Amino acid sequence: MSEVPHLSPEMLAVMQRAAMPDFAPWQQMVYATGGCAQPVRLHGERYTLDSRTGEVLDVYRTADEPTGFLLTACGNRRASRCPACSAVYKDDTYHLIITGLRGGKGVPEEVSQHPRAFVTFTAPSFGAVHAHREQSGRTLPCRPRRDRPVCEHGRPKGCGLRHERDDVQVGQPLCVDCYDYIGAVLWNAHAGALWREFTKTMPSVLARLLGISRMELRQTVRLSYAKVAEYQARGMVHFHAVVRLDGPEGPFDRPPGHITIALFERAVRRTAGQVAVRIEDGPPSPVRWGDQLDVRPVYVSGELGELSDQRVAAYVARYATKGAESAGTVDRRIRHTGEIARLKVSEHARRMIYTCFSLAELRPYRTLLLRQWAHMLGYRGHFSTKSRHYSIRLGDLRQARTDFRAEQARMITGTPPPDPERTVTVGEWHYAGSGHRHGEAFWAEVARQRIAKARRIARQQADENR
Repeated sequence: MSEVPHLSPEMLAVMQRAAMPDFAPWQQMVYATGGCAQPVRLHGERYTLDSRTGEVLDVYRTADEPTGFLLTACGNRRASRCPACSAVYKDDTYHLIITGLRGGKGVPEEVSQHPRAFVTFTAPSFGAVHAHREQSGRTLPCRPRRDRPVCEHGRPKGCGLRHERDDVQVGQPLCVDCYDYIGAVLWNAHAGALWREFTKTMPSVLARLLGISRMELRQTVRLSYAKVAEYQARGMVHFHAVVRLDGPEGPFDRPPGHITIALFERAVRRTAGQVAVRIEDGPPSPVRWGDQLDVRPVYVSGELGELSDQRVAAYVARYATKGAESAGTVDRRIRHTGEIARLKVSEHARRMIYTCFSLAELRPYRTLLLRQWAHMLGYRGHFSTKSRHYSIRLGDLRQARTDFRAEQARMITGTPPPDPERTVTVGEWHYAGSGHRHGEAFWAEVARQRIAKARRIARQQADENR
């Protein structure tokens, strides 16, 4: 007689969940969410009515489900919170960016002929930090100093070590007492306002370069953009932005030919150099961009050394699902000061979090909500934003996906499509919980991996067909 294999409590729960009578319908719901790691459970009902007669045409109740509830995806963009939903968000961001560069989905293809640039805005230095440096594929010393000077706290001002990209020391200050933590946190807190100043000031700078008034510029050129925020290893936010010039009618209108990419680049650099945000009752020096400003033209199909639109879209989409956790902090809000000492974060991030809590108690900084955004190291802006006329909206992509799935479901069940002029849908839903229960996370991860594999195969086939 063979021995029954010993199972851990977690695996035993997994097997018990699979043996439950509602496992099959529950698994179908999980696949419908894409294998979401933090799905939301809902109770409620939905009615489809004839708007003229009031006749009930269709009824859906979660009480009729074997599970007793309906699962919906959490929609979180962070890969650290939900790999499944973040993959969808990444794909949507890619399409949002690429349509603004190449056209499609309602955006004319002629938009690819408009002047556009990929711009990276960085924060200034708040103290020397360890860095990964390389040249021609060879890792260089971090901060070599021949005379080996020391700071006023007795710590070396240089570092001769060769740090790899994943070295935990990268981004950590050479001297924590020399590092300006207050300035760093306040810069993060005002980074969003600094970006808004850039978008408001850019038209004026461009008008001066062209020798025309701001009113004349509005009748000639419109500025469009899409940007994402990324955290550097030192905990500072920087922005990657696709900036494009259109005619006065937006992407359907080409700007005048005398506005060259060289003139466009001059306008971007001059604007970034002059915009500033003053902190009321704060440090005397205003918040400004760092000296490292990268402006690169974007081409339809980049040659050697050039930047193609597809590469830019992929690059931006990759960072759209990352948060401050990439800088060594956490991806959830910190409620109390006592939690900070127990957090599994880098010491540099811990000091920035403590600084957020300390500044939040001071009257001049209470409106910055630094305590609520301490886990983001002070940054409280949106990670992904775009101007109205840059391209399609994320909501449009989500609605198209919802309509496609609804059409698939109608085809399977044989239900006729609803007539918007004759039918109306009403429903009432109640929150019943979120996350997976004991033994369910394993099966959700299996579903996510299968869906991800199917998508990879479909993309490979599409690439081969192209």
